[in-house]
Order: sequence, then structure tokens, then C-alpha cells
Amino acid sequence: MSTAADAVTDALRELHARFAGLRDGLVADYIPQLALTDPDAFGLALISMDGHRYSAGDAAAPFTLQSVSKPFVYALALSALGLDEVCRWVNAEPSGEAYNAVSLEPGTGRPDNAMVNAGAIITTALIPDTPDAPRFDRILDGLSRFAGRRLDVDEQVYASEAATGDRNRALAYLLRSTGPLPVDPVAAIDTYFAQCAVRVTALDLAAMAATLAHGGVNPLTGDAVVPEPVAAQVLAVMATCGMYDASGDWLLRVGLPAKSGVSGGLIAAGPARFGLAAYSPRLDPTGTSVRGRAALGALSERLGLHLMHNPALAASTVTLVATADELPAAGAAPHNRAPRERVAVVAAQGALDFTAAERVLYALDESRPRGTEPVVLDLRRVTGVDRVARAMLSGGLGRIAADGARAAVADPAGRLAPPGPGRRDGPAAPRCFATRAQAVAWCAGGGPG
Repeated sequence: MSTAADAVTDALRELHARFAGLRDGLVADYIPQLALTDPDAFGLALISMDGHRYSAGDAAAPFTLQSVSKPFVYALALSALGLDEVCRWVNAEPSGEAYNAVSLEPGTGRPDNAMVNAGAIITTALIPDTPDAPRFDRILDGLSRFAGRRLDVDEQVYASEAATGDRNRALAYLLRSTGPLPVDPVAAIDTYFAQCAVRVTALDLAAMAATLAHGGVNPLTGDAVVPEPVAAQVLAVMATCGMYDASGDWLLRVGLPAKSGVSGGLIAAGPARFGLAAYSPRLDPTGTSVRGRAALGALSERLGLHLMHNPALAASTVTLVATADELPAAGAAPHNRAPRERVAVVAAQGALDFTAAERVLYALDESRPRGTEPVVLDLRRVTGVDRVARAMLSGGLGRIAADGARAAVADPAGRLAPPGPGRRDGPAAPRCFATRAQAVAWCAGGGPG
């Protein structure tokens, strides 16, 4: 594992350890196959807009999408038909009711939104169906593109849902009787059961959430899965409706568009920042993973991820990744001793928060291919560092120093440590200097130790 980017992985591992002992909640048993799931399975995953992957616990364990499929199929419907046409069939208003409630608009029969079962059944039925591209093939292909790999169906879960899904069948027939279901109820519900039984991992879910957060472009593959306006529309509905009758409380406390599923999957998206996912099958009364909700809520608080705290981010954080010998000498403080080894240099700018610090830490890792080279972090053009970014950067650089490599910071404003050569925050903290030239000279062995 890399040295600097451990800061993100460590946060996930600490939360995994903190909440793994939670025994509250029950595994869903109304779908018999789900009742066989290991109740202690627990995985966390985060994928950044640059495609950096972080995980802890059972992040590679397979499970089925269930209701976490809803926002992604909604995105496919919006891409195919447009917002106005989809809204003729499915509303976009929070219902404040459970996921399987009969919640239809008086007069039209429209479901309140696409995140409750009634709305999701219609959304699935809106996906075009042609002989050369059957409806479910289109859905599976779209879900696979969101995940960045080919997904498949858990046939046992599908059969279990088909054998016991009477309430969803009743919803489909009710929708057809009131008008808004555009296809035969039998065909609609069969496709919906198959969609819910698509198999994923927490890492897949993080990639899917990251694709929505990245304007519809998968950050792992570069594939433009849906247009940017569609991704924004889906995130808006997730924010207001994705957690059913707990949506308001979730947005208030956690502050991220999210979607839960009764298999234990849970996603959250930070627009232009990251995709986040959890998997743990023990559910609370709203059908949300107990451990997942606790971990994602704690992570949002710990890393300052609430949307209302960070309404806008700078487009560019890392401005330079180079070695000292590649940089021009003009303006550099002279020193008599030539560098004795390669010194990596990473420069940042602007205000640094969690997302920016993650990019800087990743750049530090990329600049040191052997993991043993000395490194300089240049913060001279940084305008601010929040508490989360300060802890991440200090911790990442401290690990480099603790591993025996020289790590220094050009930090004349004292954003990570008090300014001045040789000052330390702790026994393994990086050295802080007023200029990049001084930091490079010390890392190369040309400065006082």
C-alpha cells in the first residue's frame, strides 16, 4: 500500500473497526435468499474523481443491488427519454413514506418519485425495448458501464424474489389499473426483479456513485455513461428521496445524495469529489444498513463532506509533480552542495479540504515510484488548509519520514507547522522551510540535519 494515501484508507479502516461490532438491525428475510446472507459482512469503499480506489473490510464481497439499482436505471430512462417525458410517468417529490408504500398522485396515479418501488417499476418499464436490444440487456449494460466492469445476475436471488414478490406484483397491477404503467405488468415486474438481483461489490457501488458525482463519466474507465445534466438530476432526486422516509434526516445530518438497498448496500455521492459505498446486511426499520449508515455519517462528519459545508471547489489543486533537477534554477536560493539523490517535488495551490488533500497525497505517492525517494511538498501558493486536510497531509508526510525517507514542506505561512528551518510538529513530522530551494537542499542532503 502507498505511504501517503494511507490517510484515506486509515480513515475507512478506523470506521470499519469502530462499527463492525454493531449488532443492531436485522437481515432482510422477506426475500428468502437474502436471509442466508452473512450478517457480519461489512465493507467500505471510496473512489475519487481521479479514479483512486480506497477500501476496508469486505469491500470485494458480492451482493445484489436491490434498491440501489433505482437511481442508475432512472438515469438510463432520463438519458433515453428526457426529464419532461419521464416526469409524465413518475413524479420527483419526496413521499415521506416507506419504500414499498402505495404512494400515488391523486388524479394521475403517478408515483411520488423513482426511488420508491412503485416509481422504480415504472422507470424500469420506460427503458426502451427492441428486438435487437431487449430492455433488460440495456439495463444490465448500463449498470455495468456505471460500475466499470461487466456485471451479472444472481440467479438464486432472482428466483427467490420472483417467488415471493407479491407486493411488488400488486403495485404493478395497481399502476396499470390507474394508467401510468406503459407496459404489461408481468413483463415490467420480471425485469424489475432481475434488475434488483444484479450482483455487485462495495467497490462497484463506489464506482457507480463516483460516476454520478463525476458528471456521468466513470472515473475508472473514462466512459461517458450518461450526460452531465442527467447525473445532476439523479443526484437531486437521491438527495431528496433516496433514503425514503429518512431522507430529510439523512440530508440534515450526513449531507450527501444517497441510496440504500435491503441487501445492505448503501451509496453516497459528493458531486465533483467522490463516490462512497458501504455494505452490511443488518438493516434498520427504514431498510438501511445500520453499520453503513453509521460509518458514512461518521466519515462525513470527520472529513467535512456535508454538501453545505463546501458549495464550491477549485478546479485544480496539484500544480506540479516533478523532481528538483527538472526545475529551473532561476530564483532559487544558492547552495554549494549538489543534490546527492533524486528529490521529488509536489506543489499545490488554493484552499485545501479533504478532496484536495487526497489529490495531493496521491501525487506524493506518484512522484516517488520506489517509495524511498525524499520528497518536498510546496505549499507556497496554498491559501488555506482546513483541519481535515491538515491532519491528512501531516499524517501522510509523517509516514514518509517515519519510513526513513526525508520529507520537507515549503510552508512560509506555517499552514502545516510553524515556519522556519528545522521546526517539527512531532518526532516523525516533516521539516518545514520558508522556500522550496531550502527544502530541496535539505532533502538532498545539502542542508543541516
